[in-house]
Amino acid sequence: MKFIGNTNTNSLFNAVYTELRDAILEGTLVPGESLIETKISQELGVSRTPVREAIRQLEHDELVRTIPNKGAVVIGISVADIDDMYTIRIFTEGLAAEWATEHISDNEIEQLREIVELQEFYAVKNDYIQVWQLDGRFHTIIYDACKSRILKHVLSNFHSYVARARELSFKTEQRTALSVEEHRLIYEAMRARDGAGAKKLTEQHLINAKKSVLESIKDINA
Repeated sequence: MKFIGNTNTNSLFNAVYTELRDAILEGTLVPGESLIETKISQELGVSRTPVREAIRQLEHDELVRTIPNKGAVVIGISVADIDDMYTIRIFTEGLAAEWATEHISDNEIEQLREIVELQEFYAVKNDYIQVWQLDGRFHTIIYDACKSRILKHVLSNFHSYVARARELSFKTEQRTALSVEEHRLIYEAMRARDGAGAKKLTEQHLINAKKSVLESIKDINA
């Protein structure tokens, strides 16, 4: 974990929370590991108060559980959780794409085009890290363009929760190429203002992504 410098109380809480959440989602803090307030506060260079508040929020997010006589313990994201989140995304993100098609600006369409072209460039070079990072930007633009705070909040959380699993799937050259192709089709549907088409293509994109992610996890655990 990195040192967090002096700042106001609210910013400290956000910084500690983000640090711990990312460590859990990335697998640095593994399920079953105890979160010791004194140790974390020393590592991050902060008082125990923002650490305690961050752990409380992580428990609310169901990434951490408080166990009697043991304290806060990491739960993390299970394979079943990932399965559930992708199933929910299939239904909700298709709707977000449809709504985004109605509201998306010309500037946002241009941003999608640039992202897809960059993904195609990096896919040819087998640079899956760049493709994976651009994948996040692609979906974020759609979340913003759908103009629904609720959908954006839910989908943004799900997308960040499965970030590590998504990265694993992008290590497969076949999935990287297919994902980029799917993004181009979604972009072209949105550019043509075809909301129904964008919805259908997004749903299929997530069906394929779910299958790839779960297979990647299965291979890792085999």
